[in-house]
Amino acid sequence: MKKLLLSITLVLLTGIMFADNEGDSNTSPANQPAQTTTVEGTVIDMATGEVLTGVEVSIEGTDIKAYSDFDGNFSITDLKPGQYNIVASFISYKKSLVENFVTATESKNTVNIKLQAD
Repeated sequence: MKKLLLSITLVLLTGIMFADNEGDSNTSPANQPAQTTTVEGTVIDMATGEVLTGVEVSIEGTDIKAYSDFDGNFSITDLKPGQYNIVASFISYKKSLVENFVTATESKNTVNIKLQAD
């Protein structure tokens, strides 16, 4: 009886080991790295041409955002290539909308944004 149980257990474990590896393939699309791109640029005051620090630059309809640094530069990384609306907002300035900005598959896409005082 013990030999029969041991044989059945061995057969089941062998089957489970081989069944677990089925479907693993190195050529499946899930294993391929997704192509991403970066949107970067500078935010400036429309009237004076001075760079603006701390401006929120976001992708409309998502939670993706970045803030401009001391030189007015911002960078949004890990975006899928496509078409986006980019919104820039800053206290005491009107919101700026860059509509239908198309990101290419190249690593960086540049957009410069000018904000008008409110």
